[in-house]
Amino acid sequence: MPHSPEDKKRALTRLRRIRGQAEALERAVEAGTECAALLQQIAALRGAANGLMAEVLESHFRETFGHEANADPDTQSTKSCGFCAPI
Repeated sequence: MPHSPEDKKRALTRLRRIRGQAEALERAVEAGTECAALLQQIAALRGAANGLMAEVLESHFRETFGHEANADPDTQSTKSCGFCAPI
C-alpha cells in the first residue's frame, strides 16, 4: 500500500486506467472483436498492471528501507526476504 499521498494518488490513477482498459476489453469481447485486437488490448492491460506493481513495490521499498538507512544490516536483510516472495 502506498503510504505518501503522492504515491497513493499515482496508484489510484493507474488503477482507474486499468479499470478503463478492462472495461474496454470486456466490451470488445462482447462485440466479437478480432483476436489480434483483443490480444493487443490484453497486452496493454498486462503492461499497465505490471507498471502498477513496479510502482507499488518501489514505494514499499522506499518506505521500508528509506527510513532505515542506518539500521542494522542483519535486520534489513531479514525484512527484505518476505518482500519479493509474491513477485
